[in-house]
Amino acid sequence: MSPRKGIAARQNVPAAYAGRTRGYGDRVELLHSGKVRDVYADGDDLILVASDRVSVYDVVLPTPIPDKGAVLTRLSLWWFEQLADLVPHHVISATDVPPEFAGRAIRCRRLRMVQVECIARGYLTGLGLKEYEKSGAVSGVPLPAGLVEADRLPEPIFTPTTKAPMGEHDEFITYDDVAAEVGAETAEELRRITLAVYKRGAEIAADRGS
Repeated sequence: MSPRKGIAARQNVPAAYAGRTRGYGDRVELLHSGKVRDVYADGDDLILVASDRVSVYDVVLPTPIPDKGAVLTRLSLWWFEQLADLVPHHVISATDVPPEFAGRAIRCRRLRMVQVECIARGYLTGLGLKEYEKSGAVSGVPLPAGLVEADRLPEPIFTPTTKAPMGEHDEFITYDDVAAEVGAETAEELRRITLAVYKRGAEIAADRGS
């Protein structure tokens, strides 16, 4: 077994994300603490750490779930591998991180974040259901009348929201709102990628009986 694959096996991460290790010396710099993840700076890279915090409807609950961050990180890495042919990602390594974050952090490239929460929906539930009950649409996408909770939609739809800061709620926005914010070309690419990722996920789930 190569050293690279051995590191991945011990950390329970895919070999593709195993990288070099380094001495960190002084602490890396905390840039941002979100509802679930914390972002640290390390030179030109970022360290994205998944905490054990739980956020429900944009509210952080008082009781964390032990090892939730580690599970979330493994799930994220697995999905990045499944989607690699659809969209590039930010991951550099899942092992080249400070030892205190091992198993729950990834080293990432610094990228400019689009201030839009890109969501695809194939079923009517959650906040989408509440929006539908008020307006008959979700994010400006009209839906057939008479739908009830957990109904499958005729086709998956793109239902973006704002990216609200801590303590505030994400709000539904329309595709036209996204285009006005980021430009028509970027908006179309966001919609295309979001729906492609959803469809790939649905295919994988269906293949496993879900």
